[in-house]
Amino acid sequence: MSDENAASGDTPEVEIPVEQAVDPIEALRIENADLKDRVLRSHAEMENLRKRTERDVNDTRSYAIAGFARDMLSATDALSRALMVLPAEARTSGDATTKSLIEGIELAEREMQRLLAKHGVKPIEAEGQKFDPHKHQAMFEVPDPSKPEGTVVQVVQTGFAIGDRVLRPAMVGVAKGGPSHAPADEAIDKSA
Repeated sequence: MSDENAASGDTPEVEIPVEQAVDPIEALRIENADLKDRVLRSHAEMENLRKRTERDVNDTRSYAIAGFARDMLSATDALSRALMVLPAEARTSGDATTKSLIEGIELAEREMQRLLAKHGVKPIEAEGQKFDPHKHQAMFEVPDPSKPEGTVVQVVQTGFAIGDRVLRPAMVGVAKGGPSHAPADEAIDKSA
C-alpha cells in the first residue's frame, strides 16, 4: 500500500527550509573577532598568572624564614634575660672567668641580633609610640597624666617584624589618664 501512495503522489512532501545564504567573508570576520578575543583573554590571564607567581615567589623569599626567626627570638630572649639577671658587681668585680662568661653571652646575643637583622628581622619601635594593636600587645595600663592616653610608656618584651609582617608583637604598658592622643572622632580601643 505504501508503494501505491508513493507512486500516485498522495504522500505529502516535506519541505526543507532553505538556509539563508551566509556571506563567507562576514563569517570569517566573526570567527576572526572571536579568535582575537580568545587570544587577548588568554594573554591577559597568563600575564595575571605571571604577576601572581612573581609576587608569591617574592613573598616566599622574604618570609620563608619567619618560622625559624620566630624560634630564634626565644633563644635571643634567653640570652638577654641571662644578661639582665647578672648583678652589676659581677660585671665589674667578678673574677676573670665570670667576666669572660659575661662577655661571651653578650657577644652571642649581639651576633644573634645581627644575623636576625641581616635576614630582615627588625625590632618594633614601641616606647613613646601610639598603641597599635597590630604591633603591640597591651599587658597593663599605667596611670600617667603627663603622657597622652594610649601612648606606650613601658616595653616588657621587644616585638619583632620581618618585612611588613609582625613575628611577635611588643608586650607593652600603655598610659592611662593623660590627654587624648587622638582627635575626638578617633576612639582608642581599650579592650585589647
